[in-house]
Amino acid sequence: MQIKQIYLSNMSTFCYLIGDDTTKTCALIDPAFQTNMLQKEIEKKGFTLTHVINTHNHPDHTSGNASLIASTGAKLYIHSIDGKKLGKFLHGAFSRIFGGKGSPEADVLLEDGDDINIGEITIKVIHTPGHTPGSICLYIKGNVFTGDTLFVESMGRTDLPGGSHKTLIESIHEKIYSLPDETIIWPGHDYGPSPKSTVGQEKKNNPFTMA
Repeated sequence: MQIKQIYLSNMSTFCYLIGDDTTKTCALIDPAFQTNMLQKEIEKKGFTLTHVINTHNHPDHTSGNASLIASTGAKLYIHSIDGKKLGKFLHGAFSRIFGGKGSPEADVLLEDGDDINIGEITIKVIHTPGHTPGSICLYIKGNVFTGDTLFVESMGRTDLPGGSHKTLIESIHEKIYSLPDETIIWPGHDYGPSPKSTVGQEKKNNPFTMA
């Protein structure tokens, strides 16, 4: 398995390439911007893109969906709640403001506990509402991709429609902080002192989530 963290300068978003070395297939998590660069990265590694996965439906995580899916035929995955807004006029308008395109509708609507298989890699879906009602984290043993639920020494905002501070705190403590302390946290934005962390480090150092 290969994990590559890719920095997208617009909005300091992190996109993640998850590649299976056996089948040479891969997924992109939250490919919002700079899609030409993302495609070149996939080609350089010799992978075929089969899955586009969104941790939630905000344009700074979805604005690259349309371009990548059109050029590769990859399938789009998102939680069933947040998937309701993809493909809608308002979502497309906001995506264009962010410099991207409106997203097509999802091919697969996810639920808590679902598995996504990328070749021989299994990704577990963890529903973590709070930033949006349908936010998810994606878990591969030893690694969790937290989208805008949890950042390094920070957490997602809750002042946008559908956000809930109480729910977000519950999601972090019950869903993320229940994982082994050595689990690597791969956040959705480069908003902290480092580009990644661990569950144990965040329990100890994140001022926004301390009880």
